[in-house]
Amino acid sequence: MLNELIIKLLPVVPKPIIRYFANNYIAGETIDEAFEKTQKVLDKGAHITLDVLGEYVTSKDQTLKDMRIRLDVIDRIASTEKNITQSIKLTSLGLGLDDLFAYDNTKQIVKHANENNVFIQFDMEDSPFHDKTIQFYKDLREEGFENIGLVFQSYMRRAENDILSLIDYKPTLRLTKGIYIEPENIAFKTHEEINLNYQNLLHIMLDNDMKVGMATHDEELIQYCISQIEQRNLTEDNYEFQMLLGVREDKRDELISAGHPLRVYISFGKDWYGYSIRRFKENPKVAGHVFKAIFS
Repeated sequence: MLNELIIKLLPVVPKPIIRYFANNYIAGETIDEAFEKTQKVLDKGAHITLDVLGEYVTSKDQTLKDMRIRLDVIDRIASTEKNITQSIKLTSLGLGLDDLFAYDNTKQIVKHANENNVFIQFDMEDSPFHDKTIQFYKDLREEGFENIGLVFQSYMRRAENDILSLIDYKPTLRLTKGIYIEPENIAFKTHEEINLNYQNLLHIMLDNDMKVGMATHDEELIQYCISQIEQRNLTEDNYEFQMLLGVREDKRDELISAGHPLRVYISFGKDWYGYSIRRFKENPKVAGHVFKAIFS
């Protein structure tokens, strides 16, 4: 209760305090800082997906500036020869400003990644962008690009139909619970509903030979995923667990020790503030630590 109240007060908390605790969730502001953190996580036996922070851009100039960083990340990934992918949010590429401009930018990244044998995952954002994100994926697949995947959120009521529409593509997908605030008519709201739909969507993906990134920190869902892995005799070609940097690292290490492939989502960039606030809203206990730090 107190932590939830604290979350509402976060906008007035000084940014240096937010940044101190955000360091658990972000890997710095530069590519060099990100790859320093990446190497440490790789040493733990995990795979990586890198996210350059920045979404809902308001100008084409900013989009093109950030594009250069994302292309540089692909070059750095290629030079490592490690199992590292890149995750992108299409609003960071101009979706919301100009659809054709955004598609051209997305294609440029996907093409450059394809030439360097790097996989690109399209993050799913809030509901106004779902249709276009899925359409961009389909259009790029039709153009012959195989090095792309999508993310689906189990709190979205439409997710089942969206996934079924992709069966012929045999896509690589990430399954999450969802983080954006959505109205009840389009999103499940209770923990039970969201988890039940997660299980339902997991079955649909696995039944249709899709590779699934089981992205969750929820112990109930982790155990359910393990039961499906064992019952179906899944291999690394069929699945991997996925977790955020700085969240349940003990569980991350436990899953890796048990032989499960696991990918850590590592974010970096100058646009760290909005991302950090969302992480704190996901984890009110951390928000409580921020509040205490104000008075220490």
